[in-house]
This record gives sequence, structure tokens and C-alpha cells, in this order.
Amino acid sequence: MKILHLQLFSKSADANSSVPLAHASELSQFSFLQRGSIQEFLNFFSKTVSDKTQAGQRQSIREQTYTFHVFCIPNTGDLSAVMVTDEEYPVRVAFSVLNKITDEWQQTFPKQSYEADVTNARISPTASKFREKDWPTLNTYLQKYQDPKQADTIMKVQQELDETKIVLHKTIESVLERGEKLDSLVDRSNALSAQSKMFYKTAKKQNSCCVVM
Repeated sequence: MKILHLQLFSKSADANSSVPLAHASELSQFSFLQRGSIQEFLNFFSKTVSDKTQAGQRQSIREQTYTFHVFCIPNTGDLSAVMVTDEEYPVRVAFSVLNKITDEWQQTFPKQSYEADVTNARISPTASKFREKDWPTLNTYLQKYQDPKQADTIMKVQQELDETKIVLHKTIESVLERGEKLDSLVDRSNALSAQSKMFYKTAKKQNSCCVVM
């Protein structure tokens, strides 16, 4: 069982514009030459599933041998968290951890401390100087909860998850709007380098089990 990636996003009122706030990844299983492209795709796909998740919703989206777990906080829906794991990682544990991460983020960073920067990033993504925050807590969670048993305590505290429906999707493409294609999103993305796009196309042709496919 393994966690590859954790990421937090600020969400807009229309729920279709996620701006990354912080992330942490564990990519040591991949070769040094692959890690840059894989990181880009983890960020890209995490943003994609965050964009497609509504306030209060929990979704698990499988993509080959990996699962993107995404949680958008209820009521305001202005914060979401994504965890990327292998298929064996327990779903309930993933969402217990994501719930705790969003709670701690809100306690650590009041929305007004970064709201203006996030708004500018949405208005002009290429001109914005906004950068994700360095939040060591995410790295701590990434390492600690590689062992799902470490989450036993927070799962007991969060009994409400047992009554919350978790929507399961078989592929990332299944959460896209009707007519949208993942290949097209990849081609149009400004967040992906030409090298990463080529990596994606090559891996897809080879039917690779790479995380990004």
C-alpha cells in the first residue's frame, strides 16, 4: 500500500477553477528521468479531479493501477484535497486523512491570507507570481500514513464518514464533462511541458502502467 501524492487546492464559486495551494509527493519508485513528467501529471490530474468535485463531495477515481481520492469541503466548497494512492490503499483511511488535512490547513492558513493571490492566479495564470505554500505538514502526513494503521485514531474520531457516500469512478475521463476527452485536455494544457506530453503519448501507446496513464 502506498501514497504517491497529496495536494490542496483553492476552489472558486463555480467549482471549475482549482488553484494549487500546496503539495507533497513520494516518487522514489520511478526513475530519475521520469520523475519530472510524472510530477507534472500528478499535479495536472489532481487539479482536473478537483475541478470536477462539488462542495461536500467525496470521489475516488481509478486510473489503471492508481486511485485519485478527492474531497471538497462542505458549505463553502472553497477548499479541496487530493490523495493519489495505489489500488490497495483503504478508501476510508484516505478520506479520513484528507478530512484531517483540510481541517489543519484552515486552522493554519486563514483564507484571507492567500485569497487575493489566488484570485490573481485565476484572472491571469501566466502573469501571476503566486506560488504554492511550503507546508511541511503535508510531507509529515505523506510519510506517516503510508501505513494505513496509523490512521486508526482519526478514523474513530470521524465516524460521520461511515454515513457519507463515496462516489467511485473507473477512470478520470468518466468525471469529465460530456464530450470532453482526456487526450484533448493534455494537448491544451499549459501546465504540461512538451516533454511531458510526449511522455504521456509514448506511455499510452505502450499501454504502460505508469501512474499518469
